[in-house]
Amino acid sequence: MYENVEVVKIPKERTGALIGTHGEVRKKIEADLGVELEIDSEGEVTIYSTEEQKDALALWKARDIVKAVGRGFSPEKALKLLSDEHSFETIDITEYASSDKALQRLKGRIIGSSGKSRRYIEELTGTHVSVYGKTVSILGEIEPVQIAKDAIEMLLRGTSHSKMYKFLERHRQDVKRSELRLWK
Repeated sequence: MYENVEVVKIPKERTGALIGTHGEVRKKIEADLGVELEIDSEGEVTIYSTEEQKDALALWKARDIVKAVGRGFSPEKALKLLSDEHSFETIDITEYASSDKALQRLKGRIIGSSGKSRRYIEELTGTHVSVYGKTVSILGEIEPVQIAKDAIEMLLRGTSHSKMYKFLERHRQDVKRSELRLWK
């Protein structure tokens, strides 16, 4: 009956956000992409392609939307992934941490004092950043997501915040110059 299937595991406390009030988030994903979602109480989400599938990438888009909600993004932000211009990246912080204490320290470096570092990354790249569990995830337009990912990985490798901020400032100016060229 179903040709293609994707299975994603999300934290069970995020299943309510994925379903939405009266199921509207789930229904929107299913209607917009022509897929079917099966969500169990343990957080396992099975995504089925259907004959109503509207896009060859629908299954992958649905998978990324489910993962984004699972990583702490609001459904409204995650639904931006319906667009071909948006992407989603997740970095496993444990790849950079040697202990639980190191993991907490690295999460703190990304977030910064009162959320300043995370906010700065978001403002300079136009992306959304979520630090959740043992991961940091980025959602936004394709090129800015890559720039934000590079900046976050700099922090995870121990680069100073000031060097990372300079990196972002340099890239922001490059993005503005390329946008100006498009308008000329």
